Amino acid sequence: MSGKGSFQDLLVVELASVLAGPSVGQFFAEMGATVIKVENLRTSGDVTRSWKLSTEPPEAQVSAYFASANWGKQSVCVDLTSQEVREALYSIIKKADVVLVSFKPGDAEKLQMDYERLSTMNSSLIYGHVTGYGKDVPRAGYDAVLQAEAGFMYLNGEPDGPPVKMPVALIDLLAAHQLKEGMLAALYLRERTGKGQYVEVSLLRTAIASLANQATNFLVAGKAPERMGSEHPNIVPYGTVFKTADHKELVLAIGDDRQFKTLCQVLGAPELADRPEFRSNKDRVRHRSELKPLLKELIAGQERESLLQTLIDNHVPAGAVHTIPEALRQPLAQPQILSSQGMLGVRQIAFQVAGGPELTIDRPPLLGQHTWHVLTAVAGLKEEQLHELAQNQLIYPYSP
Repeated sequence: MSGKGSFQDLLVVELASVLAGPSVGQFFAEMGATVIKVENLRTSGDVTRSWKLSTEPPEAQVSAYFASANWGKQSVCVDLTSQEVREALYSIIKKADVVLVSFKPGDAEKLQMDYERLSTMNSSLIYGHVTGYGKDVPRAGYDAVLQAEAGFMYLNGEPDGPPVKMPVALIDLLAAHQLKEGMLAALYLRERTGKGQYVEVSLLRTAIASLANQATNFLVAGKAPERMGSEHPNIVPYGTVFKTADHKELVLAIGDDRQFKTLCQVLGAPELADRPEFRSNKDRVRHRSELKPLLKELIAGQERESLLQTLIDNHVPAGAVHTIPEALRQPLAQPQILSSQGMLGVRQIAFQVAGGPELTIDRPPLLGQHTWHVLTAVAGLKEEQLHELAQNQLIYPYSP
């Protein structure tokens, strides 16, 4: 890490794996914090290290999945069931500002890494906990299961098709954002009071909160939402995908009547906006089945890029349906692409701070790469202690 970020003096200990917790850890790393990722020696570290595509080289030491959420961290690989190892970690946690965990309820207590214990050592510690169903439900949370249980899979897909999971771990990522918010609020409060805090985010609560208007559509209007493909239940045409003359796809996101009127003018059919069944959004929602084929025919006669540019010039919300390679090649996406020694990734930070420092970030760590350094420099262990722990197979046997 180089440069000085907003959290350059912050020490974060990450006892989390997979995606939600590690995404929060990478956020802090990108903001300049020192992030020590503690990995389980008994399971060969974070499980995502082994989640490789069939096209990834078998000898690759860092998987693409692991690289999605672990830039800028130091890896310490130890056996947490060892009291001697725990004592070393306690020495680090006493100096830490933040601890991130993703233990299922009860496991933190078994490993003696729960908030109640750690806060007695460090009263200003902020402890962020990602759970599946809350701190009192001893059930592990898995994104695909939560997408199903919270209604996302039921809503996703075409009307005549089966439920479909989102192609990314959406609930994990939303939970990471909610945990960031909670941690930042806790850090702000600590500045005023000096006291730490326990912050818990569950995947289920995150998912339910993220149903947004789909939930209130049911709670207020009493109608259970149904699968609509990419259509929007409250706005028309919004999310609708159309094919152009050059066999490319674009999406419309018309949010008000003025935009719809301009769309019709651009498409050479201004009279469409004056028809009673399409004049207002309320009318268009009622008559979406009549409107969609009319727009489909008009758009099918135009080339995508020229039509999109005209729509954009006239402030009509529309965009191309991109493949992932196309999305990543966009000029505006380039600042989010991470690169280091042949390793590529995407920044977790999706915002800019005016006048903020430019930071570079180290590539994702190899398993246990920093174990000896951290236990010496931060925990204060002696060289002979490390050799003894390694001999007893309690720490990763990597020595610089």
